[in-house]
Amino acid sequence: MLSVGTAVFAVAGGAVGRTAMRRFDVGQARSALRLPAPADPAAPLPPGVEPRAAGLAPFVTPNRDFYRVDTALTLPQVTPQEWMLRIHGMVGREIELTLDDLLRRPLIERHITLACVSNQVGGALVDNARWLGVGLADLLREAGVRRGADQILSRSADGWTCGTPTEVVMDGRAALIAVGMNGEPLPVVHGFPARIVVPGLYGYVSATKWVVDIELTRFADERAYWAKRGWAVEAPIKTQSRIDLPRPLQRLQPGPATVAGVAWAQHRGVGRVQVRVDNGPWRDARLAAVPDIDTWRQWTHTWDAAPGRHRLQVRATDGTGRTQPEKRVPPFPSGATGWHSVVVTVE
Repeated sequence: MLSVGTAVFAVAGGAVGRTAMRRFDVGQARSALRLPAPADPAAPLPPGVEPRAAGLAPFVTPNRDFYRVDTALTLPQVTPQEWMLRIHGMVGREIELTLDDLLRRPLIERHITLACVSNQVGGALVDNARWLGVGLADLLREAGVRRGADQILSRSADGWTCGTPTEVVMDGRAALIAVGMNGEPLPVVHGFPARIVVPGLYGYVSATKWVVDIELTRFADERAYWAKRGWAVEAPIKTQSRIDLPRPLQRLQPGPATVAGVAWAQHRGVGRVQVRVDNGPWRDARLAAVPDIDTWRQWTHTWDAAPGRHRLQVRATDGTGRTQPEKRVPPFPSGATGWHSVVVTVE
């Protein structure tokens, strides 16, 4: 299945858990679930977070439009009553939590942008949402992570596995066992009743949906699903930018034209976006406001469009001062790089 904003990599092999094969729908149970208010709410979105550019995607992606990438042939149907999370392995003590246990804990709310490692330059497999959940680092501290446990190996209800660097989760970022998305319980397609969200890492090493098991282990001893298939073990999201307006091959009128899009460098932040036309000089785009460094950033630039055929390019510089490279590199094994460009005609 492939549609706008949605891509599912369905894999015929691999473990399919008992829960995933059940032929019932948890939609009613999801609708009945009431999430507590966050103890630590997300900061209000600052003025100017969305520039006035007709056709530019909203800062917060509606749940129905949020991209999907997973290996589930059948969506796991896990009820709130039967869900349980086990934390074990290289820990001082094992922890088991029901959903009620989780919801009784202080909940954290944050705006976080997720991105898929398979996203091509200029692709749509990146979106932003407001997530609600329990701090994963807090749970790990309670369990007591033992020395040498450099991998958090998480498993979904259908048996899919994900390996996340322990030190990244424990470094202070808002890594969550998420239960809410944009003010409502997680949609089933996005992991209901609980999933992992870790800002700054590609989803295949950080975003386990329908999570039921977390094992502290070592990368030297265990390999997760995609790592076994040659993808990078540690996968920080690369700095990227995209032109959304104008559209490729669009025909424009001469005169002032709006060039706009998004840029992302989760947990480093976007410090600068530049646009150029026909290999001319780079011009600074106007950056929209953001609540923090874990979200994408929208940008706009006004171009005095002259008649003819033109190529527009964009590049971003992250909060550390590093500018995304020009050379196009495919997604495998650690994420695509390169400048996005569109060709338009002014007439």
